Amino acid sequence: MYFRQLLSGRDFAVDDQIAQQMVNFVYAIGDRATGECVLVDPAYAVDELLDIVESDGMHCTGVLATHYHPDHVGGAMMGFQIEGVARLLERCDCPVHVQRAELPWMKRTTGLGEAQLVAHDSGDVVSVGRIDISLVHTPGHTPGSQCFLVDGRLVSGDTLFLEGCGRTDLPGSDAEAMYHSLQTLAAMSDDTIVYPGHRYSAPSSGTIAVIKETNYVFKPKTAADWMQWFGH
Repeated sequence: MYFRQLLSGRDFAVDDQIAQQMVNFVYAIGDRATGECVLVDPAYAVDELLDIVESDGMHCTGVLATHYHPDHVGGAMMGFQIEGVARLLERCDCPVHVQRAELPWMKRTTGLGEAQLVAHDSGDVVSVGRIDISLVHTPGHTPGSQCFLVDGRLVSGDTLFLEGCGRTDLPGSDAEAMYHSLQTLAAMSDDTIVYPGHRYSAPSSGTIAVIKETNYVFKPKTAADWMQWFGH
């Protein structure tokens, strides 16, 4: 399997102040035997990202979007226009895989149409060569936030960080849904390695077992307790 974790402002978009500030991770996942890969949340410097995977002997055959926010898929944010999947499709004709509930939000943010977006349900599998990536719907941060499970690795987007979780006070957010999504992830195998959507902690990844022990979002043990802590 081919798997790369790339940090905005360091591994690509090094001169982009927004990329440096937002510290987004982009992931490349693929099959070395076939040379096919997908990019998870390509944004900021799309051509650089495509050049990176091509220098590894891979070619992009699809995009996996964790959610619709512009720092993950491109669009307008904080008065800036962030490059994203729309630019990628100009260079690389491929499907953009999104969770079904995220479709209207993705179209609004990226300007893409129905023909360019593939809607999925939780449990769907996207195959890249012989590598199967399972899609896990984790609403809370946004209605259609999704995580990707592949070979014992969980690309968790903005649902779960090593410290904390995604905000639940933004358009489309739902604090109670986030509690249940976090419980879904907590139930995964303890040795599953979490790869988050941002580098908000010193480590770039960590196991479910360690995160459950150290991350404060797992301290409330019931939905009612969670809502007392995190409800708005």
